[in-house]
Amino acid sequence: MFCPFCSIQETKVIDSRLVADGHQVRRRRECTMCKERFTTFEMAELVMPRVVKRDGSREPFNEDKLRAGLQRALEKRPVSTEQVEQCISRLKSAMRATGEREITSEYLGNLIMDALKELDKVAYVRFASVYRSFEDIREFGEEIARLGD
Repeated sequence: MFCPFCSIQETKVIDSRLVADGHQVRRRRECTMCKERFTTFEMAELVMPRVVKRDGSREPFNEDKLRAGLQRALEKRPVSTEQVEQCISRLKSAMRATGEREITSEYLGNLIMDALKELDKVAYVRFASVYRSFEDIREFGEEIARLGD
């Protein structure tokens, strides 16, 4: 690893520890030449499956789009940013666990609804109302009744 201060390639690791629930390694390094210290983070780069939309088009998975959708559903709800990030991490793990190169937007939507059902039931109903295009109050009532099951 190159030193960001003097650009020499000789650095040594002086401390390593797992962070982010074991998904990252934090390394404290020291340059052998200038003795400056710096921190690096290492994590596996895993390829996310592509999303096949209802119209048949394909697009890369977009984590920002997922985060925005969750935040919209969770607006003014007592759910922390950390809980949202953990939810996103679990959703991404579930997507990768399929082993598929492509997943349908329907599958992804159902994963999100299942996650929201566990996280916050009001957010779940909000998301479901948009995702399933509820037309009237009856559909809201039916979905809320299903939550009680």
